[in-house]
Amino acid sequence: MGQAGAVNPYRIGEAAALLGVSADTMRRWVDAGRLAAERDEHGHRIIPGAELAAFARELSRQESAEGRPSSARNRFPGIVTDVKLGDVAAQVEIQAGPFRVVSLISRESAEELNLVPGAPATAVIKSTNVMVEPR
Repeated sequence: MGQAGAVNPYRIGEAAALLGVSADTMRRWVDAGRLAAERDEHGHRIIPGAELAAFARELSRQESAEGRPSSARNRFPGIVTDVKLGDVAAQVEIQAGPFRVVSLISRESAEELNLVPGAPATAVIKSTNVMVEPR
């Protein structure tokens, strides 16, 4: 394994979980040559962390290009799981892969967007304050 693979190598299943896809999808991407993988001492395919990060960036760019232009870079497609309507505001809960995103929006917006449980939705997040925790 080269120097690039020495730091943060990911097995196929770990890489798939980080990108929110199945291990089969990850294997197909590797087999198709979209993503480089190496073999560890046990013959398991591993993806160097730097390679995975670059691939994730490229996937994000492709997904952003498919939608309308926006300065918001954090987009989490998912499904609406709950909507609590108040007199003025609505609390909308979206399950985006393994992530639960809760947002407070106007009741009028929730109704205009027809946000009901089961509806597809994308949480678009632009924030000036983001906390990062190591795993």
